[in-house]
Amino acid sequence: MATLFSPSALFSTTSSSSSTTTTKPSKAPLPKPQLTLKPPPPPTTNLIVTLTATAAALVLTTTPPSLADPPKSYNIYYGTAASAANYGGYGGNSNKQDSAEYVYDVPDGWKERLVSKVEKGTNGTDSEFYNPKKKSEKEYLTYLAGFRQLAPKDVVLNNLALSDVSLQDLIASADSVKSEEKKDETGQVYYVYEIDGVGAHSLISVTCAKNKLYAHFVNAPAPEWTRDKDTLRHLHESFKTVGSF
Repeated sequence: MATLFSPSALFSTTSSSSSTTTTKPSKAPLPKPQLTLKPPPPPTTNLIVTLTATAAALVLTTTPPSLADPPKSYNIYYGTAASAANYGGYGGNSNKQDSAEYVYDVPDGWKERLVSKVEKGTNGTDSEFYNPKKKSEKEYLTYLAGFRQLAPKDVVLNNLALSDVSLQDLIASADSVKSEEKKDETGQVYYVYEIDGVGAHSLISVTCAKNKLYAHFVNAPAPEWTRDKDTLRHLHESFKTVGSF
């Protein structure tokens, strides 16, 4: 069996066969086409495309902030509660800090109104600031000398209204009048009033210190109150007498 499959036998058979048979040359096999695989885009490319599309969608769908309501910043006003005889008239508060008896915040852009000696002597108005876009949106402080302590809340409010015709009218037409007694961290008592009228809103804070009664008012027409109530409440809550903050 080993000789039947020997190499010499295999070659001799092939040689004999080729002498009697014409063999058709075979075609060489066609080369296989080479496939060039394009690598997938790197993950960062897809991420950038996705983020860009998302940002574009946000620009198209997000409502831009209102230019009419920028973030508020405030300045501290130092009030001296000077008597009419010693009152120096309109001016800045840069030299008042050392002699200040009370403080409150004033929004950037609000204007100080000149308080005359006559006005100071009759109703005790010591300072006033207003929104130049709507002058009836304002804050001001009045004081009266000779008060060692606060009377009952309703008595105090009625006495304030006696010298303020606008306050009388607001109380008379009010939908609600709220009053509350609060104490600060030093134990000083403040009466807090909120008057919700048909056409206007008022926040009042009253306290006694240094033998004086101080009343801080924040007033606004109804539309301005609805728009600016957070700012107006901030002004209301910023009022303090010196020595209690």
